[in-house]
Amino acid sequence: MSQRPRNDRGHSYIAIEGVIGVGKTTLARLLQPRFGTPGQLAMETVLEAFDENPFLSDFYGDRSRYAFQTQLFFLLSRYRQQQLVPERLQRGALLADYIFEKDRMFAHLNIQGVDELEMYDRLYEALAEKIRPPDLVVYLRAKVDTLMARIARRDRTFERQMDREYIAALRRAYERLFAGFEAVPLLVIESDEMDFVQNPDDLDAIEQQILSALAGVRQPMLPRISLPASPPDAVQRPPVSQEAPAAVELQPSEAQWRAVEGFLALAEAVGRVGGALTTYSSHGAGSASPDRSVGDPVQAALREARGALQRLADQMGAGLDD
Repeated sequence: MSQRPRNDRGHSYIAIEGVIGVGKTTLARLLQPRFGTPGQLAMETVLEAFDENPFLSDFYGDRSRYAFQTQLFFLLSRYRQQQLVPERLQRGALLADYIFEKDRMFAHLNIQGVDELEMYDRLYEALAEKIRPPDLVVYLRAKVDTLMARIARRDRTFERQMDREYIAALRRAYERLFAGFEAVPLLVIESDEMDFVQNPDDLDAIEQQILSALAGVRQPMLPRISLPASPPDAVQRPPVSQEAPAAVELQPSEAQWRAVEGFLALAEAVGRVGGALTTYSSHGAGSASPDRSVGDPVQAALREARGALQRLADQMGAGLDD
C-alpha cells in the first residue's frame, strides 16, 4: 500500500456527507481499511450514533412535534463525538460519516418554533467554535429517485415513513450548504450510477479521487445556485420584530445552559437504555436463565439514566419525590 498523504496539521481527517440513504456510513466502512499511515493501525471512524436517539422514530412519525427534542439530542451527541477528534488524530487518520454543520442545516429544515430555533442557534454557535474541521469533505450526490430506492432497499424500521417530499427538501438543503462551500476542500462525487458495495472498480475510483484531493488536486466547487430563501415546502416563519425589548437580546444565564445540557444528557442516557434493552430482549429475555452478561449493560444504563435525572432535578431545584 502506498503512503497516504497527510497535511501540515497531522493525520488526515476526512468527512463524508450526503442526503439520508446515499450511503455515507457504508462508504466510510468500506474505505476504512484502505486508508491509514504505514506501520500503524487502519484509519479510525467517527460514525453517527443515530440509533441512540430516543426521539428519532417519533420524529419520523410527527416531525413538527418532535423536531426540537430530536435535534437537541443529535447536537449534543455530535458535539461530544467531535470533542474527541483532536486526541484521536494524534493516533492516526480519521474518517467520519458527517460534518458538524449538518446539524444546523437539519435544525433549520425541521424546527418550526421561532423561539425553539433561536435557542438552538445560540447553543449551536457556542459549541461550533470548539469543533476541529475536517481536512476534506466528500459530498456524495444523488438524485431523489436514487435516494428513495436506497432507503427502501436498506429497510430501516424508522425510515419506512420517510416521504419523498422530505427527502427532496433535504436534498435542496444539502445543495445550498455546499454551493460555493469554502470552509475546507470539497470533493463532489456523483453517485447515481455507482455501486461501491458490489463493484470494486467504483470503490477504487472513489479512493483515488479522495487521494488526489488530499494531495492538493482541487476539484472545481459546485456552481453557485440561486434558490429562494424560503422554498415552497419550507416552513414560513414570521419575521422577528426589530422593535423587541432589549431584554430579548440577553444571553441565557449559565443556569439555563446547565439545565439544557442536563436535559440533553438525560435524553442521551435514555437512548442508551433503549439500546441496551434491545440487546437484552434479543439475547436474554424470555429464557429460563437470561445471560447475566447481557443484562448487566441494562442495569448500568438504567443507573446512568437515574443519575442524569437526579442531576437535572437538582439543577432545577425539584425533588424527585415531590
